[in-house]
Amino acid sequence: MNFVALSMLMGDRLKYFGLLVGIAFSAMLITQQAGILVGLASQTGSFIRDTSQGDLWIMDDQVRFSQDTLPLQDTILTRVRGVDGVRWAVPMYQEFLRARLSDGTRMTCILVGLDDATLMGAPPEMGQGVLADLRRDRAVIVDEEALATKMALKRTTEGRTEMRLGDRLDINDHEVEVVGTYKSSKSFFWEPVIYTTYSRAVAMAPQERRVLTYVIVKAAPGVDLADLAARIERTTGLAARTNDDFMQLTADYILKETGILVNFGLAVGLGFLIGVVLCGQMLYNFTIDSLRYYGSLKAMGATNLTLVRMVLVQVLIVGLLGYGIGVGMASVLGGIVADGGLAFRLVWQIPVLSGLAILSICAL
Repeated sequence: MNFVALSMLMGDRLKYFGLLVGIAFSAMLITQQAGILVGLASQTGSFIRDTSQGDLWIMDDQVRFSQDTLPLQDTILTRVRGVDGVRWAVPMYQEFLRARLSDGTRMTCILVGLDDATLMGAPPEMGQGVLADLRRDRAVIVDEEALATKMALKRTTEGRTEMRLGDRLDINDHEVEVVGTYKSSKSFFWEPVIYTTYSRAVAMAPQERRVLTYVIVKAAPGVDLADLAARIERTTGLAARTNDDFMQLTADYILKETGILVNFGLAVGLGFLIGVVLCGQMLYNFTIDSLRYYGSLKAMGATNLTLVRMVLVQVLIVGLLGYGIGVGMASVLGGIVADGGLAFRLVWQIPVLSGLAILSICAL
């Protein structure tokens, strides 16, 4: 009887392919939009992932995301270092500052100052040059991609469009020299991130009473991070967050405050609605059109349970095929989008949720 059910399903080629296309489109839309949403959420924490040498970030408890700078007192560093269980603690400066390229192009950059002695908090992978070159006079390192795109020289007498090692630029009216490049993960924030030493960053920044942005802490071996964070918070009155907690805080704020979550949530809901209205209606009409065949089979002795099983087999087959085609198309298109620099990340939960959505559509 299952073979008869499949023959009925595939006998009308036009309706069969229409069902496949409708379900595939619904699965593709749900999967793709959810993948872009997860990709954007992942990009919001790129700076934190690139600064993962430490275990805890010490910050003002009102900080909302990774680029939300609320300066701390310099004495906080000493107090954190004195907490039991801290292996090491280093300062970090981060702020949005004005920059001007040698061709006169002006832009806003994110200046990050690393601990002069250890350079902890630096990007994980260098492109050109070595990290130790940051200790040279007026030295900075720049994102490899930004150097060729956002910081490209547009008006030069040498007829070139890319900055190179040795080129100079001004940051807040302080001349600096590019001594290296680094490779970073894709970021949600579009301003180029420039690294230098902490003391140099403070000297270039506008004069303020407080300049320390974060304290990065490494826990001693065997120390529980939750207990250490609680001790630091009691000692300093500040927030101590792990890398994962800080990334989650940043993602939650960006998704909620920018409306991204609502927009992509509506897109996912639209995919589900299209599936319910289009595919559900087509499946229902297909079953109604086949009532005469089910009536004949019942007249020949088929039970109600057998007929229900035949309908479920038809729905299961067309649902699985349409789901596979749709998720496959979303994966291919997502890979193309990701190669082009846009956000897309297909975690295993997305195909599972998409499959449950398609199953719900078919059941309805």
